[in-house]
Amino acid sequence: MELSCKSEYALLALMALADHLEEAEPLQIRQIAADQQIPDRYLEQLLSVLRKAGLVRSQRGSRGGYFLARAPWQITLLEVISCIEGDDLSAHPSQRVQDSVEKTVIQTLWQEVRQAMGQVLQNSTLQDLCDQRDEHRQAELMYYI
Repeated sequence: MELSCKSEYALLALMALADHLEEAEPLQIRQIAADQQIPDRYLEQLLSVLRKAGLVRSQRGSRGGYFLARAPWQITLLEVISCIEGDDLSAHPSQRVQDSVEKTVIQTLWQEVRQAMGQVLQNSTLQDLCDQRDEHRQAELMYYI
């Protein structure tokens, strides 16, 4: 299983917005796109989805752009992934009457994997990602000194 490009771009954009949480000015799409190397039009679509889900808010006008709608420690990664992917990780697979025992065992295992993944994402926040990134940056600086 891999993180989709859509979800990765959404997380990168949200991390950029989290970095500018204290600033009064919103971040513009072109700035986020350039900093995170995300195509502008694609980012625009992703931010629209995130706005509709209540994860970001927008400001119109020449000085317009995007802000986080909530603090980064209040946004779980499960919210972000579910919003972008439209997939409920805790959803139960449909049981078919004619499934073999082998298929049933595989479906049960896959459901356990999805639940574990959902639990990890539910317990992880945007702030956790930002903190881990900062730790990696600090470790790189220390290594090169």
